[in-house]
Amino acid sequence: MFPNAKAEVCVSNFLLRGVGPLSLSPSHSSSCFKMLFSYCVINTVSRCEFFFCPCVQFTVTPLCCPSRSSILSGRYPHNHGVRNNSVSGNCSSAGWQKGPESEALPVYLSKQKYQTFFAGKYLNQYGSKAGGGVGHVPLGWDQWHALVGNSQYYNYTLSVNGKEEKHGDVYEKDYLPDLIDKHWLLRQPTNPMPNSSVGFLDEAYRKRWRTLLSVDDLVEMLVQKLKDIKELNNTYIFYTSDNGYHTGQFSLPIDKRQLYEFDIRVPLLVRGPGIKANITVQAPVLNIDLTPTILDIAGTNLSSVNTDGFSYLPLMAPSLRNGSARSFFLVEYSGEGQSTEDPSCPKLGPGVSECFPDCVCEDAFNNTYACVRALEGPNDLQYCEFADSESFVEVYNMTSDPHQLENIVKKVDPAVLQAMNQRLIKLQSCVGSSCREVKGARLLL
Repeated sequence: MFPNAKAEVCVSNFLLRGVGPLSLSPSHSSSCFKMLFSYCVINTVSRCEFFFCPCVQFTVTPLCCPSRSSILSGRYPHNHGVRNNSVSGNCSSAGWQKGPESEALPVYLSKQKYQTFFAGKYLNQYGSKAGGGVGHVPLGWDQWHALVGNSQYYNYTLSVNGKEEKHGDVYEKDYLPDLIDKHWLLRQPTNPMPNSSVGFLDEAYRKRWRTLLSVDDLVEMLVQKLKDIKELNNTYIFYTSDNGYHTGQFSLPIDKRQLYEFDIRVPLLVRGPGIKANITVQAPVLNIDLTPTILDIAGTNLSSVNTDGFSYLPLMAPSLRNGSARSFFLVEYSGEGQSTEDPSCPKLGPGVSECFPDCVCEDAFNNTYACVRALEGPNDLQYCEFADSESFVEVYNMTSDPHQLENIVKKVDPAVLQAMNQRLIKLQSCVGSSCREVKGARLLL
């Protein structure tokens, strides 16, 4: 977004689809590591300046449409009402458009006289007939270049300021980035993952990195343009994602939706005025915090904004703002399943979905859960309750078991479990400021 004469700063936001925490590791790809540090695409990594990397950002729900709705609205899913990627699940529905979308980030920015620009994937059901078609341009956007439906980089359709624009499958011409102890799902495999699946996942992992190279080019182009017009040092740049992604972890094939780190951790890098070079903040930051943070930067009175999240401007630029950080937060997800059995996997019965060819499924009706994640000094704890017939609970000590290999629910002091349960109950019913005021005594494992 770019300011008019009354405003003082610019904000650019890169939101990547399904980029997990591994995407921050320089050992995976020097080019992709370079890409993450927008200024470093022009200089060397050792000379990188003016960056903030909390490295502990989480999504409050690990699925595209609910997470993106949280980013846009600054609200938990139980407050914006988007449950999954379908219109019936409120994804880009009329209810979403009349409610949370009408109070989303660009609406407030427009009131502050900012010029706003959107390009890329919006919400999974955007452009559908039930969602108003391509003619629907959400309030607050001055320029609108949105993908119709889910992400695809060929044979796609754009809504360009409310008018349909089709693109084909000629790679050279139509490549979009150039143009602009577990829950039962993890216990289900009875055999090791077959070699065919391993090969598929390895190739998918490599393709994901290749796709990021085009993002690298896009970031470089934008940063160079900001330098050319002498706005780079007057611009905040955010680099983040809507959810993580797994490619074989815990024998789950390829998707998101799970409560584990590989699905709920996402990268976050920020540079801009007042942010010191090369600092890392360990306080947890959520995707629902992005909207209030940008509005805080833009000078909006946050007391007039209906969000559940915090502004993390005080964390990354304490010289500009005073503030405090949360010590725990909510992650929630509503599972999806088919009402009929998958004919290729009849033994599984109804209620499952997203099944791989070897009949390992990614989701189910009873993969519905709510978690409290606590980061309190040495106690890094995750507590999750499933809405299923087993009343299944998973608890992980993230300090001693960062890969979540051992569910310690039967080893933890019952008083700790009770305290986490009470925190969860409060968070699941919180609205607005009450989501920021939930407190509790420090837990000792």
